[in-house]
Amino acid sequence: MEDVLKRLLQAETEAEAIIEAAQRERERRIDAALAETRADEARFEASLAELRRPYIAEAEARAEKGVAELTRKFGERQRVLRELAARHEAEAVAAAVALLLDMGR
Repeated sequence: MEDVLKRLLQAETEAEAIIEAAQRERERRIDAALAETRADEARFEASLAELRRPYIAEAEARAEKGVAELTRKFGERQRVLRELAARHEAEAVAAAVALLLDMGR
């Protein structure tokens, strides 16, 4: 009976050692998977700038085109307003001169 108990205790000790080794291996694999995932995330983050580059360039080109169009429209509008101001100024001067001449009679 003592032999059976010794063998059972030995088997239990071996089983615990196997379980501990399996747990260590499990932790090692988890740590390795986490490290690999972190490295993948770092590579992805590093590649984001390169992935975004064509979209940013396209957006900048569209923005520059929009700014150029608005500048052109603003310039045209400014030219029209200056012409109107000059015409109205001439009309106002003519009206003022006519008013002054009418007052002098």
